[in-house]
Amino acid sequence: MHLLQAIIYGIVQGITELFPISSVGHAVILPYLLRWTEFSQSNQFLPFVVMLHLGTGLALLIYFLPEWLHLIASIFDRRRKVERRILLLIIVATIPAAVLGKIFEHKLQELFPSALSASIFLILNGLVLFWADGMRRKRRRSTARIENLSYGRSFLIGIVQSFALIPGFSRSGITMAAGLASGLEYEDAARFSFLLATPVILGAGILEVPKMLHQHNHVMFHDGLIGGLCAGVLALLSTAFLMRYFEITEVRALRPFGWYCIVVGVVVAILAALHIQF
Repeated sequence: MHLLQAIIYGIVQGITELFPISSVGHAVILPYLLRWTEFSQSNQFLPFVVMLHLGTGLALLIYFLPEWLHLIASIFDRRRKVERRILLLIIVATIPAAVLGKIFEHKLQELFPSALSASIFLILNGLVLFWADGMRRKRRRSTARIENLSYGRSFLIGIVQSFALIPGFSRSGITMAAGLASGLEYEDAARFSFLLATPVILGAGILEVPKMLHQHNHVMFHDGLIGGLCAGVLALLSTAFLMRYFEITEVRALRPFGWYCIVVGVVVAILAALHIQF
């Protein structure tokens, strides 16, 4: 891998991880379109992608650090009932993604070389975003907050999050859609989605980094650090933008991202079916 490739991967990761347009899907589509398939089909690609995710996970942790400190403090302070409940909801929702990710790890690796499958799932992701926007418009403004979620609903959101392990489905998009279906407004749905993504992303990164060091793949580790740094900077900016965007947008907030997923998915599916690369 060239240094420029690592930087490009990092920039794309930092934007697409938080925007509901599937970072893993783009990690599959990008090398296909730019003829970087030699690396993307190697056994080093998935650890590299996880390193990029580690950068975005750290960015999320930094952005929401004050809130995480309150959540952790609630363990020792019984007066912080709201924060403790939110922390428990996050833990409950994290379990399905962690378990299912471990079970289907090798099966998911087989999906990575396929730009066609990623484009199809990207189209489905766009349709999910349209569906979530449609549901939001049909109901009146809700006063439900994150702490009002039931543990069963939180567990269900965690199961839904597991679909993001499939290239093409967006973690933030699909969990925000589930949050909206649970009665949350856009801002709270995005906030819970980002909080929920933090332990999953960081956990996966912590597990993969030692594997790269154990394999003495220091060059790939170096490239992963550079890509992860780029991803982290862009992810921090993306998070700030999206939290403001969902704060001021009351209807059809996900529609622009839905159109993007569908258009890109259709174009890439046609190119992949015709075996066209740039």
